[in-house]
Amino acid sequence: MTTVAQVIVETLAAAGARRCYGVPGDTLNHMTDAIRKSDIRWVHVRHEEAGGFAAGADSLLTGELALCAGSCGPGSLHFINGLFESHRNRAPVVLIASQIVRDELGFDFPQEVDFRSIYQSCSVFCEEIRTPAQARRKTAMAAQAALAKKGVAVLIVPADVSSAKAPDEPPFAVHPARPLIRPTDADIDRIAAKIAQGKKIAIYGGSGCEGAHDQIIALAHALQAPVAHTSRAKDFLEHDNAFNVGMTGIFGGEAGYHALMACDTLLLLGCDFAWRQFYPEKATIIQVDIDGSHLGRRHPVDLGVVGDVAATIEALLPRIASRSERAFLNECLAHRARTVEDEAKHATIGKGGAIHPQYLTEMISRHAPANSIYTADGGSPMVWCLRHVAATGHNRTVISLSHGTMANAMPQALGAKAAFPDRTVISLSGDGGIAMLLGDLLTAVQEKLPIKVAVFNNGALDFVEIEQKVEGLLEAYTDLVNPDFARLAEAMGLWGRRVEQADQLEGAVKDWLAAPGPALLDVVTDRFELVMPPKVEVGQVAGMALYSAKAVLNGRGRDVVGLMRNLLS
Repeated sequence: MTTVAQVIVETLAAAGARRCYGVPGDTLNHMTDAIRKSDIRWVHVRHEEAGGFAAGADSLLTGELALCAGSCGPGSLHFINGLFESHRNRAPVVLIASQIVRDELGFDFPQEVDFRSIYQSCSVFCEEIRTPAQARRKTAMAAQAALAKKGVAVLIVPADVSSAKAPDEPPFAVHPARPLIRPTDADIDRIAAKIAQGKKIAIYGGSGCEGAHDQIIALAHALQAPVAHTSRAKDFLEHDNAFNVGMTGIFGGEAGYHALMACDTLLLLGCDFAWRQFYPEKATIIQVDIDGSHLGRRHPVDLGVVGDVAATIEALLPRIASRSERAFLNECLAHRARTVEDEAKHATIGKGGAIHPQYLTEMISRHAPANSIYTADGGSPMVWCLRHVAATGHNRTVISLSHGTMANAMPQALGAKAAFPDRTVISLSGDGGIAMLLGDLLTAVQEKLPIKVAVFNNGALDFVEIEQKVEGLLEAYTDLVNPDFARLAEAMGLWGRRVEQADQLEGAVKDWLAAPGPALLDVVTDRFELVMPPKVEVGQVAGMALYSAKAVLNGRGRDVVGLMRNLLS
């Protein structure tokens, strides 16, 4: 007998799904049995939230469908944060949320949860298979939606449906579509006309620039324009780019900020950057985005068009005159050189052998293979990854930007390693982040996923502490009493080592990267390292001054000295 569960799995496999992340449970039993009989790999995580993160990283990096599966009630509910992250990253994931039997729905039965009302806000599709005759069709619809709309699709499957005999259904299937979209010729002419009026033109690229590196370089060369980029576009625009001036925004540098603030014409390409204070006030802004609903939603624009970035630029290039004047470009590149020099000052050994987190990050970047995949926890590890891991054109970076969650890095590394077993996958984990989902280090061991985890161990929720100080507040509830993470990792079956002095770091990083299985490096980093934005506002200075005064009065003068030492260095 062919069951509905087998039909669901068969349809998802035909749609390209290769891995499913989850925790087995009673209402899921027929689904896991169908997966066992298929070519889909079951990755047994210890917490469903980790499975949501892992599946999202898998699909984000491969562009293919990834699966999650959970039991009724708490099981499928546990995925929520990991899947919210995946959805906001536009990763095509299908959650199979198994449900109690249909006859008990609506009677407050034990473990009954209305998944539809919960998951609708973080999905592109959320429906229940109500009868066996709907199975193939609804499964195909879920996968189609996830791939076409790039997001999470939730398929709710009551236990009595998944175990039922599959009836004959029409051959519904998934049809992946990759259309080429570009603006009309009239819109292209309007873009060219506005560019012709500009004197200081800057390009600001976002994640929509994936696959458009060469076209953007050609456009920058024709316009002699600096290219700034968002954090999500680092992998696509930073490498092999003589026009690169880096990121702007809170995590960026002064050069990218200067390019946007000083230009008179700004091209926003595949960019949906949220922070309005980092857009120019008086420049002419031209926006190109694949999603028409994104046009002008962050900042008013003068011209907005819908199109793929690469296709739009290819149509635009013949319509614009090449320029030789590069005064504005040279000015922005000079700012970039100073920014790089300033950032490099902190990527060194600290006073008394202290380990700056920037130094740790650059050490890892220096010794890791050029095609490594990096994940980084929300907070300061994410900033150090963006600023100090050099883009090679072959490596990739997965971080939590739109959702801004903690604890994402290690489970995302699990998904990346499952998808790319032959590449080095590195998790830059905060001590707070790694502790939240610590149990899934066991997944790395059990599933034979040799990820490399570096713990930035500064004994604090560092980013939260900085935010409190900037507001003039004394830090509160940010201290972390941490174990020796290396010994903990060894007890779990990983390679582990703890580093407390900078002169031990390079050898430890080399050994950690060379370890044959999953490995954890616990590095005690300087607690007083500040994440400096590209422009320091008056209010931030006042807030830090107020914090310093309060700290001294409350007997925390040593903390102020530590902060000042790092600022002045």
